Amino acid sequence: MKLNLLKSSNKPKNSESIWRQPLAVVGIGIIATWTFLAVFAPWIAPFDPNAQDADKFLSPSSVHWMGTDELNRDIWSRIVYGARISLPYSILLVFLSATLGSIVGAISGYAGGKVDSFLMRVTDIFFAFPGIVLAMAVAAALGPQIRNAVIAITIVAWPVYARLVRGLILNAKQNDYVTASALLGSSSRRTMFVDLRPNLSGPVFVLASLEVGNALLLLSGLSFLGLGAQPPTAEWGAMVSMGAANFDRWWVGLFPGLAILTAVLAFNFIGDALRDALDPRTAKALRD
Repeated sequence: MKLNLLKSSNKPKNSESIWRQPLAVVGIGIIATWTFLAVFAPWIAPFDPNAQDADKFLSPSSVHWMGTDELNRDIWSRIVYGARISLPYSILLVFLSATLGSIVGAISGYAGGKVDSFLMRVTDIFFAFPGIVLAMAVAAALGPQIRNAVIAITIVAWPVYARLVRGLILNAKQNDYVTASALLGSSSRRTMFVDLRPNLSGPVFVLASLEVGNALLLLSGLSFLGLGAQPPTAEWGAMVSMGAANFDRWWVGLFPGLAILTAVLAFNFIGDALRDALDPRTAKALRD
């Protein structure tokens, strides 16, 4: 009973420590704002994102807040609609990468022996290539499409989760409660999901929150190179690419780039706050 009381008293403190960090509050506010804009884009965007009913390369004004692009489209409207692609797909590919990597890492760490050696050598092969280069190769082989870009980045991103989970499993297997569970006749599945899973959730969740920003950058990078979202889809990376092609019109690439910047910073702020809150030593320092 005493132990349960201690656990329940620690949870609010850890959650409060997140709100005591100004950067975490800023990050949550930015992501909440982008989420609101994405959900209510049809009512917030002043123009249709693909409508070509304005003049070309209009500078920012009271009518077109962020100007228009080379195809006469309102940039602010396209940024708002672009949030419906860039943010959800970034979170989706992180979820897929974390799931795949966690499964591979758990099997590798728990099975050990030749299985562990084989899976880790496969992981090393993926680590041997620069992430963006491998993602470009996979996306080019599958074809330029946002779905294929997500698959390509998932293939690139899962090894880091596999390494993390394998290390956590190897460390947790040495604990007495895992040995006791095996002696009591628990199956491997029960040991994995009941005894070991609680020790994996926190670190994997923190890593995933930190990787969302990197995923957004990779996804935008592939779209910038023409391997992600295809015209006329409104996507931030593709919009930056159009700005690079019209560098003298500064607003065409600046505002989509700022959208990517703010979202990546916000996810990094949130990830750092979660890491500090879930790390017992850091959380204790924040409370003190």
